[in-house]
Amino acid sequence: MAPAGLSLGAAILCLLAWAGLAAGDRVYVHPFHLLVYSKSNCDQLEKPSVETPPDPTFTPVPIQTKSSAVDEEALWEQLVRATEKLEAEDRLRASEVGLLLNFMGFHMYKTLSETWSVASGAVFSPVALFSTLTSFYVGALDPTASRLQAFLGVPGEGQGCTSRLDGHKVLSSLQTIQGLLVAQGGASSQARLLLSTVVGLFTAPGLHLKQPFVQSLSSFAPITLPRSLDLSTDPNLAAEKINRFMQSVTGWNMGRALTAVSPDSTLLFNAYVHFQGKMKGFSLLPGLKEFWVDNTTSVSVPMLSGTGIFHFWSDSQNNLSVTRVPLSANTYLLLIQPHHTPDLRKVEALTFQHNFLTRMKNLSPRYGSRKLLGPSWAAPPPQRAGICVGSSAQGVGARGWARAPCRLSLGRPAGGGRAGGKGE
Repeated sequence: MAPAGLSLGAAILCLLAWAGLAAGDRVYVHPFHLLVYSKSNCDQLEKPSVETPPDPTFTPVPIQTKSSAVDEEALWEQLVRATEKLEAEDRLRASEVGLLLNFMGFHMYKTLSETWSVASGAVFSPVALFSTLTSFYVGALDPTASRLQAFLGVPGEGQGCTSRLDGHKVLSSLQTIQGLLVAQGGASSQARLLLSTVVGLFTAPGLHLKQPFVQSLSSFAPITLPRSLDLSTDPNLAAEKINRFMQSVTGWNMGRALTAVSPDSTLLFNAYVHFQGKMKGFSLLPGLKEFWVDNTTSVSVPMLSGTGIFHFWSDSQNNLSVTRVPLSANTYLLLIQPHHTPDLRKVEALTFQHNFLTRMKNLSPRYGSRKLLGPSWAAPPPQRAGICVGSSAQGVGARGWARAPCRLSLGRPAGGGRAGGKGE
């Protein structure tokens, strides 16, 4: 995976160069051969046959139509079942997708973070972004499809059918990644994770959607809700209706609700992700507590506190410390703290490099009792300070990044006084 500082175009050029070198061999193997169409599939697609009928379409029902509530328990069970009979090739395919979405996630998060003000914060899901773009690819025709494929990181234009991305394989692999995440620990485990994805397809009245496209979204989002409403007359009212509808169906607290709709829109594709985990040994402190953003600024926020034996690294060369907080058997949060407050930007840039976790593995880990204190994830972050990386010990999966909710003060529990340093 290329460093996040490289542009997407540079990364695509690197992949093109790789493909060009391989093309000189007697047998060409596509760098992402598990994600593209096979030779047999291409032969079937290109075989002359009787003209196929057009895809069936349907008109979404009005947004006022009553809908059943989302059953998150059923969604969890569906993800777990998707991992029960995985072949070795399925895991390899998931690893390839993880490579692609992590690169895109680094690039997009870095780009978006440059637009945020000091007082803002965000939690960013590379899986949701990559899944949404793959869904667009599945429903697109050339030249849009070829451009989306290149943007997803798999160049294939002008290289024939066997270099075309199979969007259904990618969406299935994304389901595998999510399933491996939540399957850890079992149904009765204290460390059980919930991950629910719902897609809202909101269209202007009378717009037709292709049934195969909507059905193809089931791997990424088991629940897809196509609904129609007037998007143009009053864009603000349309946004309010969409927010109320999603709130009533999911029961989730929409921290960043839709604020407005472009009056010339005819289709809105909204992906809603609900992630819930439990960190063993952590508890919510009563009331609001003072949290220091830097040496001179503090804010009052809900706080979590936890003490335990944690796996941690100290990198004196780059002036940072990393503490690993387990969420389940093979899933954890990495809490990254600069040794010095002015080094925050430098440390943040370092974590965007593709070999960051590799470098951490080369350091000598230590186990020790540490006290972790930081803002509750349930509260919208009032300030921005650093990042937190979520990852999987299996190497199959994706990372998620957050500003501010992961900030922690790290210190040893023994002795009095304030824990040292403002961390991430």
